[in-house]
Amino acid sequence: MNITTDPLQEAWHRLDAPGSYEWWYFDAEDEAQGISVVFIWFAGFAFSPYYLSHYEDWKARRRDDQPNPMDYAGFSFQLYENGKESINFIKEGPRELFASEDGGIGVRFEGNRFVYDPSRDEYRLTIDFSFPSRDRSVHASFSFRPQHRFDYCLDTSAHDGVDFRHQWVLSVPKAEVLGVLDIKSISSGKRQVLNFRGRGYHDHNLGIVPMYESIDRWYWGRTFSDRYDLIYYVVFLKNRTSRPQAVMMLRDHESGEQSVFDAVSVSESRFTRGLFAPPHARALRLQDGPVAIEVQHRKALDAGPFYLRYTSEFTVDVDGKRFERIGGISEFLNPAALNSRLMQFFTASRVWREGKKSGMYFLYNFFKHQFDRWRL
Repeated sequence: MNITTDPLQEAWHRLDAPGSYEWWYFDAEDEAQGISVVFIWFAGFAFSPYYLSHYEDWKARRRDDQPNPMDYAGFSFQLYENGKESINFIKEGPRELFASEDGGIGVRFEGNRFVYDPSRDEYRLTIDFSFPSRDRSVHASFSFRPQHRFDYCLDTSAHDGVDFRHQWVLSVPKAEVLGVLDIKSISSGKRQVLNFRGRGYHDHNLGIVPMYESIDRWYWGRTFSDRYDLIYYVVFLKNRTSRPQAVMMLRDHESGEQSVFDAVSVSESRFTRGLFAPPHARALRLQDGPVAIEVQHRKALDAGPFYLRYTSEFTVDVDGKRFERIGGISEFLNPAALNSRLMQFFTASRVWREGKKSGMYFLYNFFKHQFDRWRL
C-alpha cells in the first residue's frame, strides 16, 4: 500500500484494469446541530455487487466480456442526524454518467460534482439527485477549505516483496466546511433546509485489484480537539504475518508542529461481530515512541456485511501527558464479504444500479420508507 499527501495524486488516474477502482471521499460534522454528512464519488465502484460478480465471472471464464471499472461509476451520499442515519443514497451506472475535470481536480456523476479551486484552496461540492424509492430529492452546496495539510510519502515499491495494490491519498486532514442542504419530499413537496457549519475531512483512494485480493482488514479514524488533531490508518494486508501498515498523523495546535509516525505497533481487543457485520475489534491501541492512542468504538452509525462506521472515544498520550474522552469518527472495512455471493445479494438491496430492476432494492427501501414515515 502506498501513502501520499501529494495533491497532484487527486486527479482521476483513468484506471482500466479489471477489478480496479478509485474514489474521492468527503465527510463533515456540524456538532452544534448533531448533523454529519458523507459524499463519495466512484470511478470503478469498489463495493458494487454488480462489478465484483462480473469480475469473478470473467476471472472464472463464465463470462467473456472483461469488466471495465468505468462501467461501474457511482456516487453515494449519507446524512446522519443525532447519531441516526436519515439518508443513505448509493447509485451506480455506466461511464456516460461520469466525467472528470479536464486539466484539474474534480469529477461528476450525474448532477453531483466536486471541483478543486487552487486559487482559493477550496473544494466546492454541488449535489442534485432524486431518491424515488425513499420519496426524497436532495439539493446541496458545500465548501471545504483546508485548515492544514501534511507532507508525507510512503512508497511500498521501494520495499522488497511488497507490491502496490492500493494507494491512500490524504488530501485534507481538516477543513472548515460550510454548506446548505435542501431536502424535499417528492410526493408532498415538504422541505427541510439545513444550514451547515462544521469541520471536515477529505481523502482519495485507488487500487488495481479488488480489495479482498490484497487487504484483510482496515481501520481508519480521526479526531479534532482543542489541543490535537489526529488521524490514524491501519491496514492488515492479506496473507502476510508481518505487522500491519499503520500511520498516525498528529497536529499540535499549541506548538504548531505536525508529526507523522509510521513505525506504529497495533493491538486489537474486544472482538465482536453482528448478524451481518464482520468480526472486528471494538478497541484499538496504537503506539510509536512518545505517542500512544486508545480508540474505543462506541455507537454504530452505519453497519453492513463489510463496513462499519462508529462514533468513537479517543485517549491521546503524548510525552506522558494524557488527554481523555475526545470524540471522533472511526471506520472499519473487512473486504472478504465483498467476494461472497450471499453478501453481494444483500448489498444489492442498498445499491441503485441504473437500468437494473432489483427486488431486494425495492423491498429494502419500501420498508425503510415506511419506517421513516412512522418515525416522522
